[in-house]
Amino acid sequence: MSDKGRKNAWWRNEDWVTVWLGFIIIGLILAGIRFQFPKFSWTGLDELLGSILTLNNILSSIMIGLLYLTLSALGVWLTGGNVLRYIVGFPIVFALAWLSLLIAGNSTVNKLGLEYVIFALFIGLFISNAIFVPSWLKEAIRTEYYIKTGLVILGTSILFYEILQAGVLGIIQALVVVFVVWYFCYGLSKKLRVDDEFAVMLSTAVSICGVSAAIAACGAIKGDRKKLSYVTSLVLIVAIPMMIFMPWIGKTFGIPDIVIGAWIGGTIDTTGAVVAAGALVSEQAMKSATIVKFSQNVLIGVSAFIISVWWTFRKSSQSAADEKPSLKVIWERFPKFVIGFMIASFIFSFLVEPVIVKETKGIISGLRNLWFALAFVSIGLETRFSELVKMEQGRPALAFILAQIFNIFWTLAIAYLLFGGVLFPPPSIQ
Repeated sequence: MSDKGRKNAWWRNEDWVTVWLGFIIIGLILAGIRFQFPKFSWTGLDELLGSILTLNNILSSIMIGLLYLTLSALGVWLTGGNVLRYIVGFPIVFALAWLSLLIAGNSTVNKLGLEYVIFALFIGLFISNAIFVPSWLKEAIRTEYYIKTGLVILGTSILFYEILQAGVLGIIQALVVVFVVWYFCYGLSKKLRVDDEFAVMLSTAVSICGVSAAIAACGAIKGDRKKLSYVTSLVLIVAIPMMIFMPWIGKTFGIPDIVIGAWIGGTIDTTGAVVAAGALVSEQAMKSATIVKFSQNVLIGVSAFIISVWWTFRKSSQSAADEKPSLKVIWERFPKFVIGFMIASFIFSFLVEPVIVKETKGIISGLRNLWFALAFVSIGLETRFSELVKMEQGRPALAFILAQIFNIFWTLAIAYLLFGGVLFPPPSIQ
């Protein structure tokens, strides 16, 4: 095969390369290779110095960094990128991603519901706006490359059989809330003249589970990463007051704890904030919140697949000047990471022993989060802060906030009907 033929081969397309990278990492873990993932959780300065900034922990970080550099550089070569420039720039992007995970690992920051993605984004924004991004670093700033790889690995955490464990009522609430809130937010966004890409990402974020869902939606429609950073910032900023006030409102109005938990789980868009808010009420509220949030998280893969198909048909129809799009065109436009995501989910749901799934959950979660941290550092490094603030004159923010307000009232009503003993006996969650 000629050099040109290899470059244009389907298996060297970035979409497919990210699937290969995700599968390699998953395969290494299933083969029994266990990486010593660095620790990031700390409370005070003593723990930071004595547990995090130690030689062993730093060496673990370097080993993970070398693994990521090797695999990702191979992918850059396959897709025709400049490997030498990538190798020079990657350590900087990795170090910034590592720093974002370190900051988010602080217990005080964690209680506020602030996740690593917001720090990764703001670190990148600070450098690109207050300092500058040198040209030699730009080859390693590959947002979609990192996001798609992380999404393939994310599939291992979305297990089909755990849907049943989440409880029938949690599943019903998730389906009703996600469908109605997504449709409401999308319709509202269009009325406010928000563009289609923004509308899809906003609707998916507010209806399912925030950042992860927004990332999946962005990948499914091959959306603008600047819009993704905007949506991510909205999700994390809005989650903070909700985490503080929803438990207080629930207890003040005498809402049953189990209902408060279901309400929190169905509205707050970050898993960490959901658990923290539920814990402010009671153990029962925390458990019901977690069940409902998990039920919504399971829908990430399904929603990404549906959005991918819908978006592919939509764009294919538009580009074909109202002619019926061919299957070939639809296949070419379809994001391949969704296939990798679904395969990973299927393997870990039905082919891998539950004990291995549980054993590898921590390391896989850490590896996935690191890919996403690389992605959001990259978004910040290629974005001007002024562009985020002025984007579409604040209409997407208005759409998100109004949709979240609707979500709060709608989900409370559904939580009362399902968990408050109105339609069914209250589930036994202690």
